[in-house]
Amino acid sequence: MRTEVHSPSVMPELSERQRRHLRGLAHLLKPVIRLGGAGVTPAVVAETRRALHDHELIKVKAPGGDRAARDGLFAALAQASGSALVHRIGNVAVLYRRREAEPRLVIPDP
Repeated sequence: MRTEVHSPSVMPELSERQRRHLRGLAHLLKPVIRLGGAGVTPAVVAETRRALHDHELIKVKAPGGDRAARDGLFAALAQASGSALVHRIGNVAVLYRRREAEPRLVIPDP
């Protein structure tokens, strides 16, 4: 069993250059988190944190429907998981959170 240390409300600030780099890395990724009708639940937040700890960069898929509602779901999930919302297109978003212990992804300086 592993324990994770994270601060849930600290979202990293990314420059446009870093966002472009991360969008390129995320292009071939498949969504690992799928939001359902219940939205951002504690279980979804916990699974998102685990996925970010394992991968640092993930895709999240939300149900279709109202664009503003989807954007709200993505923003709420990023806030709750302490990640940065890198990109959103349609019903898929890309989240990034640098792993403190052993970062896998190298992103350019801002």
